[in-house]
This record gives sequence, structure tokens and C-alpha cells, in this order.
Amino acid sequence: MNFEVPNMIFALPEMFMLGMACVILLTVAYLGEKGANIAYGLSQFTLIMTAFLIYRSFGEGGLTFDGTYIKDTFSDVLKLAITVINIAVLLYSTSYLKSRGLFKGEYYVLAIFSTLGMMIMVSANHFLTLYLGLELMSLCLYAMVAMHRDSKVATEAAMKYFILGAIASGMLLYGMSIIYGATGSLDLATIASAIQTGGLNDTVLSFGIVFLVIGIGFKLGAVPFHMWLPDVYHGAPTAVTLFLATAPKIAAFAMAIRILVDGLGDVHQHWQGMLIMLSVLSMIIGNVVAIAQTNLKRMLAYSTISHVGFMLLGVLSGSQEGYAAAMFYALVYSLMSLGAFGMIILMSRQGFEADNIDDYKGLSERNPWFALMMLILMFSMAGIPPLAGFYAKLTVIKAIVDINLMSVAIVAVLMSVIGAFYYLRIIKVMYFDKAEQNEPLEAPTDMCIMISINALTVLALGLFPGALLAICASVFF
Repeated sequence: MNFEVPNMIFALPEMFMLGMACVILLTVAYLGEKGANIAYGLSQFTLIMTAFLIYRSFGEGGLTFDGTYIKDTFSDVLKLAITVINIAVLLYSTSYLKSRGLFKGEYYVLAIFSTLGMMIMVSANHFLTLYLGLELMSLCLYAMVAMHRDSKVATEAAMKYFILGAIASGMLLYGMSIIYGATGSLDLATIASAIQTGGLNDTVLSFGIVFLVIGIGFKLGAVPFHMWLPDVYHGAPTAVTLFLATAPKIAAFAMAIRILVDGLGDVHQHWQGMLIMLSVLSMIIGNVVAIAQTNLKRMLAYSTISHVGFMLLGVLSGSQEGYAAAMFYALVYSLMSLGAFGMIILMSRQGFEADNIDDYKGLSERNPWFALMMLILMFSMAGIPPLAGFYAKLTVIKAIVDINLMSVAIVAVLMSVIGAFYYLRIIKVMYFDKAEQNEPLEAPTDMCIMISINALTVLALGLFPGALLAICASVFF
């Protein structure tokens, strides 16, 4: 039996991140609470160096580790986005954690291990690799949600997340085992080849796909698998909610593409109908229920559900244009969500969580610049031109119009109009209501700069979307 030596260079970013994660873990174990600042510094160094390693080998591709790991342009773009977004997440989180006595090395250890899990998911070419990455990411997220041990709300949120997450993982694993029974392989390329060849039992295949879609739906937070999302977003410390709402959504999108497109692309008709239902229900329920929310974190949670519905429009189209549009949407959404939760952290202070919409009353009087940054982010989420969110919605709606799903496109447009209401309400509160608090906003300079860069990037991507759209298109064409 010949043993093929794997090409380690393809997985160099992951190997570097794993080595550094172990170094950070040992540092925290040895120094305890004194090591939190060192853990933060090492975490940022790890993410920056990982992003550099990904960038250096950008575009080079191939299979390694006996075909279980794939490096391609798709994985490079998403992994670069994940690392850059998590650099900003850790920067935003630090002041929040310090003011609440949660500034501990464990947060950074879990964040780096979770990021490693996301990167493995993005490069998975085999069901076992995908599941390994998913569990590494998920187990870290469960622990992060429960970090505030004295908070009953955080503990309850972590329990809900863990139990429902375990059920979803079981469903996904069951789906994988059924697909293995139907095709005789767990390798995505072999599964695609077996489906192309034909002669498989359609009933068994369809049954497996149902369970896989359930698992994907849960990880994305699509209706009716969304029950955990508002409670977890609300209950978790805002620094953890920020982490949850950004990069893991990119990883879940990558999982959907790897399974449904790379593995099951030739049975598109089997899963398209299920995704249409998930997409339409997510857009309707996410937008309608968000209107009734007074808590900003819960409102953004239901907003996430509606955005997931829009993102699924691109995937269900089954076209290369649709996949590129969905990828563009996932990246833009993560950037908008990063800024929105970053603003909540900026507005918060010790003993005060700025998570109610009324907390933003008169923000334009207190700080006109940050009110403008929040306005850009909210307008973009609402899909108002010329911001990035508008082009994200436009491209996915165009993708389903191109395949003659006009009724779904009409629902998407109507939900965009309804969704604009609750985003505009925040802008009205900031600019037209009287401020209840007059003390100036205090935040670290690096965080203020990052919030400004974040919001202005959303504006720049709206004015000049061509470059990112071209990158997303190059992945699938």
C-alpha cells in the first residue's frame, strides 16, 4: 500500500493557527488572569499572521490529506474574510470584557480554536472533515455564550444553544450516514461522481438530503430552525454575540456550498424546494417579528434570520451567478453585523448595556459622527442604495428572477420594504428624539477608528461593489 505524503503547505494557515492556539492555551493556564493581556496580543498576532499566510498563497490550489482537504479560491477568500473580521471582533470586544470583569484569557483561547474550526469547515472536501470543523467551532461557541457565569440569562442561553445545537449536529450526522449508505462514500467529489453516474435510490438520497438541510438551516438560523437565535443573541454577553453574529455565518454558508453545490449539485431539484420554503419563511418571520422588538440585540437577531433568507435565495437558484451573489451577501452581511454590534459595545459602559432602542435617543446630539456611522450601517441593512446591502439584495433577487421564480422574488422585494421600517426607526430615534443621557461617549481610540473604518467600508462597497462582486464571481466561473 502506497502512502501519499500530504502537501502540508496547503494547510499551513491552519497548522500555524493550531500551534499558536496551543501556545495561548498554555500561557493562560500558566499565568491565569494575569495572562489576559498577553492572550489578547497573541490572538491578534495569530489572526494577522494567518491572514498573511492565506494572502501569500492566494489562488494556489489542490487537494491534500487524501482528498479530505481542499484549497481553492473559494476557501482562500472566505478564510481571509473570517480572519480579518475576527481581528475586528477581538478589538471591539476587549473594552467590553474589561468593564464587566470578563477579560480572561479563556475568551481568546476559545475564539482562536473556534476560528480554526471555521477555517477547517471552509476547506472541507469530506463529510468527516466538515463535521470535525463544525464541532470544533460549535463547542467553543457554546462555552463562550456561558462565559458570564453569574448571569442566569447567559447560562440559560448557553443551555438552549447547546441542546438545540447537539440535536442539529445529530441530524446532520444522520444525513451524512444516509448519503454514505446511498453512495458508498463520505468524500464530496466521489458523492458528486456517484450521483452523476446514476443508478442510486432516489428515496434514500432525498431522505439524506432532508437531514442535511435541517443541519444547515440550524447553523444558519433559518426558519423553522431559528428558535435558539434570538435568545442566544440576547442572553450572551454582547462581545460574544458580536463573535456569533459574524464569522460563523460565513462558515455556515461555506458548509452549505460544500454540501449542496460541491457534493449534491446534480440533484439540485431535490433540495431547491426545501430551500425555497426556508428562505421565504425566514424573510417573512424575521422581518415581521423584528418590528415588534424593543431590544436592539433581539431585533438584530430577527434581522439576521431575514438576511439568512435572502442569502439562501442565491444558493437555491442553482446557478453560478446565484452562488456568487450569495457569497457576496454573506461577506457584506458579516461586515454590517460587525459594525452594528460594535456600535452596541461602543455605546455600552460599566453597569449599562446599550441594547434597547431607546438608549440611542438623541445620539446625533451626543456624537454626530457615530450617529452617522450607525445611520450608514442601518441604511445598508435595510437595502437602501447606494450602500453595500442594496447590491447584496439586488444580486440575489436577480439570481432568482433569472430562473423564473417570480413569486419568490416578489416576496423578497415586499419583505425588503417591510424590513426597512425597523431600521429606519433606529435612525428616527437617533436624529429626532430627545437625548435621555447627556454624558459624552467614551471609548478606546482604536475602537473608534475601527468602527469608522467598518462603516465607511460598507459605504465604499456600496459605491464600488464591482471588485468584491468580481472576486465572488471568479470563484464559481
